[in-house]
Order: sequence, then structure tokens, then C-alpha cells
Amino acid sequence: MTDFFAGIDPVTFDPNAADDLSYRHYDADELVMGKRMEDHLRFAVAWWHSFAWPGGDPFGGQTFERPWFGETMELAKLKADAAFEMFALLGQPYYCFHDADIRPEGADFAENTARLDEITDYMGQKMEAGGPKLLWGTANLFSHRRYMAGAATNPDPDVFAFAAATVKTCIDATKKLGGENYVLWGGREGYETLLNTDLAKEREQAGRFLCMVVDYARKIGFDGTILIEPKPQEPTKHQYDYDVATVYGFLKDFGLEGEVKMNLEQGHAILAGHSFEHELAMARALGIFGSIDMNRNDYQSGWDTDQFPDNVPEVARAYYEILQAGGFTTGGTNFDAKLRRQSLDPVDLIAAHVGAMDVCARGLKAAAAMIEGGELEAARAKRYAGWDAKADLLTSDLGAIAARVEKEGINPRPASGRQERLENILNRYV
Repeated sequence: MTDFFAGIDPVTFDPNAADDLSYRHYDADELVMGKRMEDHLRFAVAWWHSFAWPGGDPFGGQTFERPWFGETMELAKLKADAAFEMFALLGQPYYCFHDADIRPEGADFAENTARLDEITDYMGQKMEAGGPKLLWGTANLFSHRRYMAGAATNPDPDVFAFAAATVKTCIDATKKLGGENYVLWGGREGYETLLNTDLAKEREQAGRFLCMVVDYARKIGFDGTILIEPKPQEPTKHQYDYDVATVYGFLKDFGLEGEVKMNLEQGHAILAGHSFEHELAMARALGIFGSIDMNRNDYQSGWDTDQFPDNVPEVARAYYEILQAGGFTTGGTNFDAKLRRQSLDPVDLIAAHVGAMDVCARGLKAAAAMIEGGELEAARAKRYAGWDAKADLLTSDLGAIAARVEKEGINPRPASGRQERLENILNRYV
């Protein structure tokens, strides 16, 4: 036990609470469309931002002082103690981690592996004692200087090998802890200049790497979902996993479209020039929706600021697409979000998650009400209703269509898209 969160009581649902440390909208047992809210949202805390991030930015260093900061296994276990204490205070059902978040960097691969085994054994004991489950694990293949030119796409085969071996150990750890997914997050799988880059070769390496991951996961009996998280424009200018459409083309090229799904982040969608709901809708349309990282960007900064969500209309649109996709199966809502570097107190970490969970709960309920109301889907169906009688156009050819247009005297007149009226309908719910 630690005293880091001393004096903070477990967070409970109280819609009339006067403080900012109670859930006003997130009631885990409330039924939404016949399903418990907790089972819809499947909240997870991100180990890296909540416990490993020191509060730095490109213009300033560490601002947080945490008793577990350091490079020893004793401190790693202290960090785990604090993490599970926070999990208990929040009452959320899942957490997520990178290997480098939970164990200090060793002198070599063997020491990294031994430390990962030791700390996951320790975490497993806490999970068995009533702690939350693991939503997903992943490998940090971007922070260490060895990955400055990428991991799977690195020009040095030894870096490729070290990264592949590391992922192997992280899949093992995820399976050991009962993780429901494994995520591949290519933070440096891109390039800065074509002057020193063989783009075709690097793409081939990335495809082979992913095939190895899928093959190994199935070989050891890991039955969770393999997820890719698109990561555009940060930190390199050109990323191979830019957005859902780009990743889908990549998966098709390597025959993996039936093996891998998407873990989508709001902040990354914005950096790709999309809305979050666009990326979710695209993944749904392509049959590769899996899970989400929930956060928000500062729209004035142009950077992936990883702030906690506070915009209910945006979140409602996201959960509308998620519910339309059938909701989460193995996936969930991971708060890939971090405090502002001036938010120094332990209670700030609790309050940030409480507020974010309430925003998501409000968004979920609004999305469910929109679906149950049916106005938006009715309007969508009406807009495309003409295709019911003319679906054969899609199986025809240009010559036959031209003859039909001439014979029937087809001369279409534009119809209103009714966007403003549909936005008014949405705003009734949020």
C-alpha cells in the first residue's frame, strides 16, 4: 500500500453531489439499450500517461514528482501499488500498458524480459485479489533511441529483430494477464525524408512483421483481438499507418484484413484531417472496428495533446458510430489522456478520470437516445431510397446505363441534404 492517494474516498455515483469527485452521469449498473453502462463503455486507465509520464513537453522538463519515478524494480512495484489503488478508487474495469511503462529498461533484451516477467507476476497477483482486468497490452517501440528510425521499418535488421523479440514477450505477458486485445502502435513507423528511405522495402518489412505477430499470437493460443492504432504526422512527417483507409489497404495487401482490427484515437483522427466519427464509421464500413483511445486535442495547437475528453456532442457522435457497429466486443474505452503539466496533485488524476467518464456516459446515453429515436437513420434511409428500385445499376455497364438514361429520359434534379435540420435533431439529444 502507498499513501499517494491518502484522504481520497472511492468515487461513487451521486447525481446531486456538490463536489467534483462523484459520478453524476456514470452509473455502472444503469441499463442503456438493455445493457449495463459499464459493459457498454468498458473503461480502461492508460498506465503510461497516468503513472509513467513526468509532465514534460517540448519546451520544459519534468513537473510531476511521483514517489515511484526511477529505474529499479522496487519502484516499478511501488508504481503498480499506486496504480491498483487508483483503479480501486475509480472502480473502472480495465487498464492498459506498454512494457516500458511497467518495468525499467534493462541492460539488454534478456534483462528486459526478466523484469517484464517479474512485474507482470506482481500485477497478476493484484488482479487475482480483485483488481481490474487487462484490456490490452503493447510494446513501446518508439521511445528508446534504438527506434529513432522505426522498429519494423528500421533500415537496421538488428533493430527489426530486437523489436520482434520484444513484441513476442509482450504478447506472452498480455496472454498471461488475460488481456483481451494486443495493440500495435507504430509511433516511429514512418520517415522524415525520401533521400535516405526505401519506402517499398520498409512497407514490406512492416507487413511481414505484422504477419509474424498474428502467427505467433495464434500459435500460443492467444484468442484476443490484434489491433492496429493509426498514428499520423507524429513524430515523423509521413506515417505508414496514417488512418483507417490507409491501414485497411495495407491489411488487404498482406492478407490480414480478417485478422486485425482498429484501435482508434480521437486525437489521431484529427491529426489525419478527419473527425473521430469518420474514422469510426470507416472502420465499421470495412468490418475492422475494434477499440478506442478516448481523448481530445487542442484544436489551436495542431499537436496530439492527449487531453481528457470534455466535449459531449463530439463524444456522442463517436458512440453513435460505435453503437451502430454493434458496440464493443473485446475492445473498450481507454483513456489515452494525460493531465496538464500544471496539474500536480494526486487528486487531479482522480478528478480528470471522473470528469472524462461522466462525459463518455452522457455521450453514450445521447447516442443511444438518437438510435432509439430513429430520426437520423430514417432520414438517411429516405435519402438513399431511390436505390431500392435501381440497385441493378451497380451490376450494369456504362453502355447499358447510357441507353437507359436516354430511353427513360432521366434528367435528375438535386435534392436537399437537409444537413442543418439533421444537426438540429442531433442537438436535441446533446
